[in-house]
Amino acid sequence: MKSFANLHDAGEKLAELVRAEYSRSPVVVLAVVPNGVPVALPVGRELGVQVLALPVLRNDDGPIVFEVPPVTGLHVIVIDDGVETGAVARVVAQVIAKLNPASLALAVPVCPRESMADLTRRYDQIIAIDKPLVRRSLAWHYEDFDTIDETAALKLLAVL
Repeated sequence: MKSFANLHDAGEKLAELVRAEYSRSPVVVLAVVPNGVPVALPVGRELGVQVLALPVLRNDDGPIVFEVPPVTGLHVIVIDDGVETGAVARVVAQVIAKLNPASLALAVPVCPRESMADLTRRYDQIIAIDKPLVRRSLAWHYEDFDTIDETAALKLLAVL
């Protein structure tokens, strides 16, 4: 059986876990655009904070993060639809760490254990629902891997 019905369902389940494990303030929630947005919205609602876009361009040279909101001195929670190879999570951690946040957490529905060792050196905390032994396609964990494009993700954030 799949762990999540869709991205929103994953976000609802993740919101409960984040609330239980993460009560620091001031908190900023950054959603990796595009698929992190539907996952992050329930978390932001649960914590009572606005979700901000974290645009990530994926190209042949690897992911590139740009337009990071101000996070200096804040407790940052980065949310995506899951970790597959860990490439995006690594680059995001590298960029945000330079901005001197108070702490940096990664919250995802899925994070394979083989990726956790590396990521725990880059993040102060990793919050994940599913921690499979081996890496699989993220779609494997969802009944409906209802991915969205950047325009739809930014529209979701603008509605808030």
